[in-house]
Amino acid sequence: MDIVNYIKESFVELKNNVTWMPWNEAQKNTVLVAVFTIIFAIAVFLVDKFFQTGLEKYFNIFN
Repeated sequence: MDIVNYIKESFVELKNNVTWMPWNEAQKNTVLVAVFTIIFAIAVFLVDKFFQTGLEKYFNIFN
């Protein structure tokens, strides 16, 4: 039953000893991460399309 005691103590420590950021700051950071994730995904998509188009043109030369 050592694992049960560990889990109970972990919850007590998370509740009493951890300093959490304010709720509104957490929301702002979440939006910021979401926006940069979307921007990064679009950038990766564009780079992928660029290389896909370039490779297709390169291999079409030999057909």
